[in-house]
Amino acid sequence: MALSFIAAQWDSLLQRQPFLVYITTWTMLITSTVAVVSFSPEVAFTVAVSLPSPFASECMPGYVRLPLDGPAMEVVCLPALFFGQSKLDLVVPPLFAAVVVAASVCFVRSVGLWEVDEDVES
Repeated sequence: MALSFIAAQWDSLLQRQPFLVYITTWTMLITSTVAVVSFSPEVAFTVAVSLPSPFASECMPGYVRLPLDGPAMEVVCLPALFFGQSKLDLVVPPLFAAVVVAASVCFVRSVGLWEVDEDVES
């Protein structure tokens, strides 16, 4: 009974407010893009420097190996005491997410998804 009521309300909403569904769809798409883009570098770095990873196994206990852009044979191990949370950890991820959202909106606007092609007769 409740599912049929929800389905009827959904159909009513689609008929009355198609633009609302359009906006909701794009909002969910941009939000999921931001989530994937902002968390994937953090996850990759955390997995790379975690203790059970083969990458970090070349360091002594109590040390953390840092990934480098140089040759693969170079190993830089620093004491784990050098690493900790900072106040920037609370500011940088939301700022990065805001930049990604702004870039996504600019991309969508540049593609012209909201523009209607009409022949203007003058």
